Amino acid sequence: MSVGRAGDARTTTFWAQYAWLPHANGPVVEQDVLIATGPGGRITAVTPDSGPCPPGAVRLEGLLLPGQANAHSHAFHRALRGNVQVGSGTFWTWRDTMYRFAGALDPDSYLALATAVYAEMALAGITAVGEFHYLHHAPGGVRYDDPNAMGEALIEAAARAGIRITLLDTCYLSSGFGAEPTKPQRRFSDGDADAWAERVEALKPREHARIGAAIHSVRAVPADQLGTVAQWTATRNAPLHVHLSEQTAENDACLNAHGVTPTRLLADHGALGPRTSAVHATHLTEEDIKLLTDSSTTICMCPTTERDLADGIGPARQLASGGCAVTLGSDSHAVLDPFEEARALELNERLRTRTRGHWTANSLLRAGTEDGHASLGWPEAGRIEAGSLADFTVIALDSVRTAGPPARLGAETAVFAASAADVRHLVVGGRHIVRDGVHQLVPDVPGALRSSIAALSC
Repeated sequence: MSVGRAGDARTTTFWAQYAWLPHANGPVVEQDVLIATGPGGRITAVTPDSGPCPPGAVRLEGLLLPGQANAHSHAFHRALRGNVQVGSGTFWTWRDTMYRFAGALDPDSYLALATAVYAEMALAGITAVGEFHYLHHAPGGVRYDDPNAMGEALIEAAARAGIRITLLDTCYLSSGFGAEPTKPQRRFSDGDADAWAERVEALKPREHARIGAAIHSVRAVPADQLGTVAQWTATRNAPLHVHLSEQTAENDACLNAHGVTPTRLLADHGALGPRTSAVHATHLTEEDIKLLTDSSTTICMCPTTERDLADGIGPARQLASGGCAVTLGSDSHAVLDPFEEARALELNERLRTRTRGHWTANSLLRAGTEDGHASLGWPEAGRIEAGSLADFTVIALDSVRTAGPPARLGAETAVFAASAADVRHLVVGGRHIVRDGVHQLVPDVPGALRSSIAALSC
């Protein structure tokens, strides 16, 4: 059942005990907020200080926030949780384990796993996901009868879980600069960028789904084919995402192959700009930072994955100060908690600089809401105001984590104290997906995760 197939043709009024609302001087927490929704799953009116909950309105106790946008996800990586925390290792040994799980998936098992993962996201307050999707074909690289069977499984999974998705169909052609894909990577490759574009053209948007593109990395797409992917997105005004300088080994290999950094290579082939999100952007030169800020490229940080993989702490604050929008993603789902991603951005910077106060709670919430949705091609989401999509989440203010601070500090409480466990409600397109902490479409999310991961038998 897609987000838009039920519940958005009627008018529903929600009453929020507190809500984080936009204002000319910056967002503030208001109380007794009526939110009316109507056809198309959009907000039709927002009325603060409305008094007690009126008859017929849906009562939402706690703090209402815009739905969180998970700007960078690999759904099948959720199966790795726990498995890749045994012993030590490097990013590259982690990647070998990831390939084993990737090799076990087919469209049916991916549908089951992704539905469970996206339901977990809904329980964590996420209303939209950017799925960086490169697991395209059958083992060995043979195409399914429907060449987009794996991508279609992800789109259907989001519908079953009740959230929105931007399928970032990923071009992945090489195991390294000039090297053929390895055996596990043959599933990822279309042969060349033109064949990739031809396949992706068959993917169509739905009410709950939009189509974007991704360059896996400069090591995975030959330099002379980067422009093909960038041009495909430019023609369609679609989002373009790319893993950038996550590891120093990628930078060194790019310098050896092309004499320039990955950022410069992307810039030279027209792959930077306001529609582009550079994911991780961890190991950058000063010239790289200038190229990203001058082009207004968005930066997607994934703090819990970056620390899990020992990637390092990227210059997010410097990039933001230069004009780059910053978004947040859960990437490998070592942790699936948008509030943890938000506070980790600030806390990592505190560790790096040994000073506090680099990001306000409001700016971190904006990264996870308005800017995150914009980076995924949903600019009409991420704000609680008339005309926006009726996508919002409610966190408890009376849990052991959140009790105590005054409601006016709701943003600070959400970012620096709350967790995914505090999400009480989730509404997508005016439709109540999570009610009182219970997913309404996937009755047993832990069971769905357990069974879908066990089926991979890795």
